[in-house]
Amino acid sequence: MTTSVGDIDAFIDMLRAACDDKPMNDQLEKLLSMPDDKRQALVRKWVDDMVTAKAPHDLIEAVACLVDDKVAEKAYEVIYNCKRQGRWRMR
Repeated sequence: MTTSVGDIDAFIDMLRAACDDKPMNDQLEKLLSMPDDKRQALVRKWVDDMVTAKAPHDLIEAVACLVDDKVAEKAYEVIYNCKRQGRWRMR
């Protein structure tokens, strides 16, 4: 059975967090709007750094999803729509 990113709770939580937090939304949008090869290289480096730092496996798995072009494109749509709707909370 193949797992989809929709089944990875930490990935969904990451997108929800980006919808609730403007600075996170801005950073994720910046990453996801990069050309595919640049985004992939940056995500791979980020994942390597998290593995080295012994970050939680769920977080590593969530970020690693962004290597996939189709996943990154869909994630961009989700966070862009959040931004358009002004869904984040002001703190």
